[in-house]
Amino acid sequence: MLVERARQLARQWVLDEGVGLPGFEGAFLTGSTLWAAPGTELGPTSDVDVMVVADPPPAIGKFRYEGVLLEVSGIARVGTTHEVLSDYHLAGSFHLPSVLADPTGRLAEIQRLVARDFAERPWIIARCTQAMDRVRGWINSMDENAPVPEQVAAWLFGTGVTTHVLLVAGLRNPTVRRRYAAVRDLLAGHGRLDWHEHLLDLLGCARMTVERVERHLAALEKVFDATSGLRAPSYRFTSDITPEARAVAIDGSRELVDAGLHREAVFWLVATYARCLDKRAAAGAPPGYEEGFQELLADLGAATFADRRRRGDHVLAALPSLWQTAMALC
Repeated sequence: MLVERARQLARQWVLDEGVGLPGFEGAFLTGSTLWAAPGTELGPTSDVDVMVVADPPPAIGKFRYEGVLLEVSGIARVGTTHEVLSDYHLAGSFHLPSVLADPTGRLAEIQRLVARDFAERPWIIARCTQAMDRVRGWINSMDENAPVPEQVAAWLFGTGVTTHVLLVAGLRNPTVRRRYAAVRDLLAGHGRLDWHEHLLDLLGCARMTVERVERHLAALEKVFDATSGLRAPSYRFTSDITPEARAVAIDGSRELVDAGLHREAVFWLVATYARCLDKRAAAGAPPGYEEGFQELLADLGAATFADRRRRGDHVLAALPSLWQTAMALC
């Protein structure tokens, strides 16, 4: 399926079903499908991200619709144009034609203005500043008393947002699952692959072999398949761990490994493993599969809270030089 056809199906879902959601005010595309050229092929490991503006915001998640995997998220409101330009995810969504439904015309006007000013340096700096703040926020939110998957998520996403600082500076898509592959492409184009190695080192996987990644992916595959059929409606990311989402979570990671980007696959491998364990807990499933998770964390030097705290401190210490690198890209 071509990207353009996938976008059309996303619009069709919005017009057929999304408009009926309580408090519906509009919808727009976001994510990699928005950034991709319309004539390119939508990969089998890709979904199409749709953001619905509604109060209350819906939490629908991933599902199949007319042969395409949609991921529908919700937001209660879209702020002013200046607020959007300062928000690195929203600005990335509105700098291209993204609006799928717009009953009041407000989203189209915001999109027009954001597209005009998106590449202005003051707005780039504002968005990079926001990404830097998110790194600090995630790292500093680590709680020793929280369940281990939650501790890991705080350390992992705080570390992973370092890639977003650079992607935002370079006017690239701050993608989620493929963030380390995307930042590698950006830094290679600027002759700064040394910084890519630094980012991987902060995550703990710079020296991880393909054999180790394949071992961890095989363990993840087992826990994913054992968890995907469980019902846990209260868990926020429950639709990320379903049979429908397997192509993204498992096949997408294997695709990176097969492309020689095994280290770049580690971020989402850890995130998905943590979410599997979270979903199992939310579903009341019996304990199991923690051993493989601990083995993965040990390989990253993040096996204990003290390890994760230490690694998080390394990330915080790297922020001044990360900022200098980002400013050189914009």
